[in-house]
Amino acid sequence: MTTNPHIQVFQCLHRSPHARLEQSAALGDGLVAAVWNNRHDAQRYDAPSHHTLSCYVAGGTGTFRVDAPDRKGAPDRLCTLPAGHDSGWVINGELRLAHLYFGEQQFALGCVTLLDREPREMQLQEGTFLEDSHQAERFRQLIALDWQEPGDRLLGTSLAHELISHTLLNQVGLRHGLRVKGGLAAHQRRRLVDYIDNALDQPLTLGALAALCSLSEYHFARMFTASFGLPPHQYVLARRMARACLLLRGSAQALGDIALACGFASASHFSNRFRQTMGAAPGVYRAALQG
Repeated sequence: MTTNPHIQVFQCLHRSPHARLEQSAALGDGLVAAVWNNRHDAQRYDAPSHHTLSCYVAGGTGTFRVDAPDRKGAPDRLCTLPAGHDSGWVINGELRLAHLYFGEQQFALGCVTLLDREPREMQLQEGTFLEDSHQAERFRQLIALDWQEPGDRLLGTSLAHELISHTLLNQVGLRHGLRVKGGLAAHQRRRLVDYIDNALDQPLTLGALAALCSLSEYHFARMFTASFGLPPHQYVLARRMARACLLLRGSAQALGDIALACGFASASHFSNRFRQTMGAAPGVYRAALQG
């Protein structure tokens, strides 16, 4: 298990003499999951740089948020803690809870691909002790896996993406009081999304993408990053990986064919990139998701 030094919510619990880490794992794609036990504690989260999804697995009926003391936790209750939020918590009695941590890159990708919105315009809304049986069941499936076993960890990655996608579709709203300046126009962003997704099997150069918007490469790169939340090469790689995961899960194509369909020069190049991103080889991912 890792101590995840860059995840502030994780570190707050890790420093507490009352909280005990049951298990944690990096699930790939910048996602980290953890299961905690805690009792008779108080915690404060001050503007973390990451988002946290939480599910109470057991107990928690004496737990409340400091600014809403009349509302108490319970098994299967969910909390959404966005990056930059502030919250204080009092834990009376015992509880077991699961956390899923994800960063701004996953949020940005979701805003663009699921919501067709510019990430700067959107914000993840706080939620305290929400009830959603589908999300609670996903969390329970996630923590039932052995995250140290490669196949189970890949199943966990799939569940984590489902949890995040569901959250973004239901708990993201417009950021109030913000005037977005710079970046690409909405029609340019949509044109780029469609173009990239339809040309993942082709070489995608910065110059070709910039030409679609009639911009120099330098200005295009800056404006793309502003509007998409990540640089062009990272966005293209993320879309290629998403296409690869879809093909591995839903088809019997050979790895070499999938590599070419997703724009990788060779099966070995694809395998190396996939392993770096997902933490396992493509064949292991296919076996885990199809098994």
